[in-house]
Amino acid sequence: MMPKSTSAPSERIVIVGGGAGGLELAAKLGRIHGRQHITLVDSRPFHIWKPSLHEAAAGTLDIHQEGLSYLMLAHMDGFTFAQGWLESVDRERRLITVGAVNDAQGQEVLPRRELAYDTLVLALGSTSNFFNTPGAAEHAVTLDTTENAEQFRLTMLKAMAQVDLAKVRDPSARLDLVIVGGGATGVELAVELTEASHVVSAYGLPNFRAERDLAITLVEGAPRILSALPEKISIAATNRLTELGIRVETSCRVSEVTGNTVRTADGREFPAQLCMWAAGIKGPALLADLDLPLNKLGQLELNERLETPDPHILALGDCCAAPWRDGRTVPARAQAAHQQADYLAKKLTARLRHAPEPTAPYVYQDHGSLVSLGQDAGVGSLMGKLAGRGLFVSGTLARLMYMSLHLMHHRAVLGASRTASLALARLLMRRTRPRVKLH
Repeated sequence: MMPKSTSAPSERIVIVGGGAGGLELAAKLGRIHGRQHITLVDSRPFHIWKPSLHEAAAGTLDIHQEGLSYLMLAHMDGFTFAQGWLESVDRERRLITVGAVNDAQGQEVLPRRELAYDTLVLALGSTSNFFNTPGAAEHAVTLDTTENAEQFRLTMLKAMAQVDLAKVRDPSARLDLVIVGGGATGVELAVELTEASHVVSAYGLPNFRAERDLAITLVEGAPRILSALPEKISIAATNRLTELGIRVETSCRVSEVTGNTVRTADGREFPAQLCMWAAGIKGPALLADLDLPLNKLGQLELNERLETPDPHILALGDCCAAPWRDGRTVPARAQAAHQQADYLAKKLTARLRHAPEPTAPYVYQDHGSLVSLGQDAGVGSLMGKLAGRGLFVSGTLARLMYMSLHLMHHRAVLGASRTASLALARLLMRRTRPRVKLH
């Protein structure tokens, strides 16, 4: 841990985006330099770890219990929190405009504001990339936000209830769900929905049997699911999905999404009362207004020190593309955002102290990947499989290690206080005693 020190009174660091990387950076800097120097901006009042959104969508995680209040974290970690959407950035005047916040009745709670910065750190995350697929934006649901997850959960419950009623007069009635994208999000969601649906049907839907009346199809354009991970993980995950009755279709590029079907380029057609899109990401549209270099996915292009061409604007996480090796960029993963937050904490501490900044580049270290395959199972690789040889783990051990990543994130943002320890204990209890939200 870096020691406390007196920072230059004029230095103002504004971090926009309270996701995994942005919040960890604000917490690290706030504990060292104080709220007069560090401001975190986010559109929502509470923080949710984005890799857990598939659980919220399935109903096995209650976002209202899981969320951490930014105001509470700001008090504990010594930064200032400003709620509101980032509307614009005035690079010449070094000002950002934060939009007004209204309540559920449309009454203004917080006005539109301007915040000055000396250094702006963009940690805006990403949005779903539909790749201009006809009908996808209109008919598919995404998991970009907590609101998306809650919308999907309620829509899924409604569809299951409708099938339950329809079974009385039509024994063949069923719910067809297509998940587009066989990456970690799509795979984890397919498993979580299967397990949650068994619980829901047992408690409140006498005519609905998930193993008979719920048909989940996972569609992936690459030759195998989890294509960015080692083949052994892909094989294990495919076997698990198949065991659960989930249909896996690979080398299958979606060409159109309608209100009740998903069509593919090779002429296949899958019935779909519900379609979840988890097939790729792109940078937020706002980045195009900054007049800074973007890659083909609309992400900010950074140098090896996480800098943009504007010396007063840095970035981390999914909204940017940082160089890695062999012409590739750092993958969009929570572990990358965590590492980038550590790197920028040192860089910005030097900047706040008006000391020389570290010259060493940011180097992404791949510590492996873990994928949840249900409440008692998972698969993964450790020790940097993307970069070389690694250790394969599976089953309950992999699932427990997957859970530990979330706990490590919470510890990073809550610090080592007694309050933080109690919060972590409550989180662990919720994680090890899963239930399904039925309303």
